[in-house]
Amino acid sequence: MDDATLIKECVKGNVRAQQKLFDKFARKMLGVCLRYSKNTEQAEDVLQDGFVKVFGKLKDFKMEGSLEGWIRRIMVNTALDQIRKNGKILGDMNVDDVGYKIENNAYVFEGLIAEDLMKMVQSMPTGYKVVFNMFAIEGYSHFEIGETLGISENTSKSQYSRAKAYLRKKLERVDGGR
Repeated sequence: MDDATLIKECVKGNVRAQQKLFDKFARKMLGVCLRYSKNTEQAEDVLQDGFVKVFGKLKDFKMEGSLEGWIRRIMVNTALDQIRKNGKILGDMNVDDVGYKIENNAYVFEGLIAEDLMKMVQSMPTGYKVVFNMFAIEGYSHFEIGETLGISENTSKSQYSRAKAYLRKKLERVDGGR
């Protein structure tokens, strides 16, 4: 069943079509939710809330662009709503408490798997994690991030730079431990 037919059936309330849509995108979207969450349980909650929104808004999808991209954006916004609800986007961005050093060296770590990187991203302070995910993974511009989060474009750039430095420091520890 193609996306257009799947959408029509979901909008009609066809439970099988809704399950098919969920099955088609849930795994990828859980990955999106995990990047913004502290743990799998929280990510699953965001995923569920996100799909409730997807099914509620599916009739408004205009078939412009990919369905996956549209669903991804809803998941990101749902994750951001959850973070806002918990009051933790900018609250833990105080970098004065931690010394960061930005280096231009490139590191390649053999044996470092995606799960390890995911854990490193999840361990970031929430503000860094949000900006990092939105810019590096979701492809938002710093202007769009600023608009979405209510911060300046320069603050977004700064937080992204600090997030990269945070990850570099974590990667140095991994490399130092080998």
